[in-house]
Order: sequence, then C-alpha cells, then structure tokens
Amino acid sequence: MSNEISPLLEQTATINPYRTAAAEVLRRLKWDMQPESWASRSKLRAFHNIHQGEKCVILCNGPSLLKADLSLLKGVKTFGLNKINMLFDKTDFRPTYIASVNPFVNEQNAPFFNETDIPLFLQNGAMAHVRPRKNISFLYPAMQQKFARDVSMSIFEGFTVTYVALQLAYHMGFKEVALIGCDHNFAQAGPANKTVVSGDKDASHFDPNYFAGGVKWQLPDLLQSEVSYTMAREVFEGSGRKIYNCTEGGKLEIFERKELQQHINS
Repeated sequence: MSNEISPLLEQTATINPYRTAAAEVLRRLKWDMQPESWASRSKLRAFHNIHQGEKCVILCNGPSLLKADLSLLKGVKTFGLNKINMLFDKTDFRPTYIASVNPFVNEQNAPFFNETDIPLFLQNGAMAHVRPRKNISFLYPAMQQKFARDVSMSIFEGFTVTYVALQLAYHMGFKEVALIGCDHNFAQAGPANKTVVSGDKDASHFDPNYFAGGVKWQLPDLLQSEVSYTMAREVFEGSGRKIYNCTEGGKLEIFERKELQQHINS
C-alpha cells in the first residue's frame, strides 16, 4: 500500500532530544541555503487553495486498487502515490499529481520521475536521484508530529505517504477527499519500520513487482499510521471538510466508508 517512511522518522525515538533539536536546526538551515528550497517553496505556495471547495481521490497502492473502477475518475482531480506509474501499462488513467517521500522509492523510481511531466511532490532527499524541474516541488520533512495545513515550509510524513497526500490535498483546498486502494494490511509481517530486502513477488501492493527482486523497502507501521490518519481526520472535520474511505475492503476504519461513485457524484 503506501506506508513507507523516511529513515529520519525511524530515528526520532532513540536520539537525545537536545541533540535532535540541534540537528534539526542545522538540517533546516542546510536546506534553506539551497536555491531549490526557495524555488520549491514558491511553487508550493502557488498551489495553496488552487482547488478550493473541490473533491479529489487519492490512489493508494494496495492490491484492492485493481478492484476500483478508474473510469469513474475522468475529470476528477487525483493523487497517485509512490510507484503509481506501475499501473500505467494496465490503464489509460493518469493522476493529476504524484507524491512520494520514501528514499528507497524515490531512488528506485527515479527513471520515471526524471521523465514524467506529471506534477510531482517529492521529499527533498530525492534530489540525490531526481533532477529539479518545473513540475517538481520538493518537500521538507519535519520531525514535529503535526498536520501541515500549509506545506510550503515543511511537512510531517506521518509514517505513510497517504498522510503526505492528505496534507497536500488540504493545502490545495480540497473539501472532500476519498481514499481508494488503502488496504491498511500487509502480507509481510515484522517489526514496524524495519528495512528489509524484497523477495521474488510482492503480495502487499497492486503489482507483484512493486517491491520485488531484492530491492529494499520498509515494513509498515500501522499503529503510527492510524495516529496520523486520526490527526488528518480531526483537522479536516474541524475545518468543515471530510475524508472518506472508498477502498473496496481493507482494514482501515478511521474514516467513514463511502462508495467511490457516490463520492464523485454526490
């Protein structure tokens, strides 16, 4: 699905808080001194409330995504996540935007990110593999666990890229957001956030080759993901907005369930 996180967050529970604060200040200054920091901040500000009052759909990467009727999404603003491009040979659907923050994903998917014209929102560490272009906005990953109503300065990754997309959707002004393919359930068990090496096939995502063939990925942190989802729900509802779970099946019950067609047509 989409619960891969940055190793930055994996470290927060074990580092001395004073050292953490000092390191965060230095990391922030280092980013702010780069020209791309200011360029991305300007681009992100231009997205603020650009879709005020509209609806959108976030496509997560669980196996259930293949059950969704993507033909319903024509004319609908959408966010694809991580390696959503692995769906492109199965459908003519293309997302409006793509978000990806996990370093392993950004490295593995760099060939696509370097050639697509789709607007991308990538963690700033992706610059090691993805060259800056007009359609790319780099996000600064903050360690403070909160929901960013304005993502132009920083964004908390929340242990799942879905949470990042929800913050982007809020920043852009969307009033109603639907999730599809958010199964919140993984075939491979193990310690949360542990980096592992993939096997021959991937049963946790919509494509068996999503994480396969010996590439690195991180096991999900479903509990912390639920904490993040709860924060997102509270911020949306506190602002008179709504997040719906339009996934077919799955185990995520934080958000109200709704049929995808009903979300689009209501």
